[in-house]
Parts: sequence; C-alpha cells; structure tokens
Amino acid sequence: MPGCFSRQQRLLRPDQFKRVFKKSIRVNDAHFSILGQLNQKDSARLGLAIAKKHIKKAVGRNRIKRLVRESFRHHQELLAGVDIVVTCRSDASRLTNQVIHERLIQHWHNLVTKLK
Repeated sequence: MPGCFSRQQRLLRPDQFKRVFKKSIRVNDAHFSILGQLNQKDSARLGLAIAKKHIKKAVGRNRIKRLVRESFRHHQELLAGVDIVVTCRSDASRLTNQVIHERLIQHWHNLVTKLK
C-alpha cells in the first residue's frame, strides 16, 4: 500500500543510522541535509534526525517529521533501494508546509540522480 509507513520502511537501529552517516551521498540546502545510500532491498527506508538543538519546540519538530514522512510515502517508488536520513537546520520550522514539500521533492530527485 503506497500510503503506509511500515517498520520495514524505517531506519530503526543505531547501526543502520551510522552506516548511512558514514558512507552516504549528501544533498543540502539552507534548511535540510539529506543523506542517502543504496541498500540491498527493493524498498526505501527513512530515518529522521531532527535535533532539539535546532528546533526547540516539539510542535515544530513533529510538523517537520510529519511532512518529511508524508513526502517520503508519496515518492517511495522514486526512492526504491535507498536508505535516507533527513536532518534539518534551525530555520526550517519557519518555512510553510508548501515550501517544505517543494524542497523535499527537489531533494528526492537530486539524491536519486546522484546515487544512480
């Protein structure tokens, strides 16, 4: 089902995150840093590292995470076979939902282009 976000589509363990942080392709802008690495699976996996240091309020962190997960779900077919970790900078919470969505789409395409 393309609208779900199951456990198989998440990076859950610290070693999974470390592997992506160590050997990855990075796509950056002023608000987001997206790291990606090819995996041996047919589906994409997503990990979120939204630091309290950068976005103080839980409401802002949760909004960013929700928007990233939503964008990821809609672009799973494009991202197949890639492990992804999304981090953000402090001013990302000031962006509108529409701007965040547009930037993420652009980042997904850039990441896939660099990896494949």
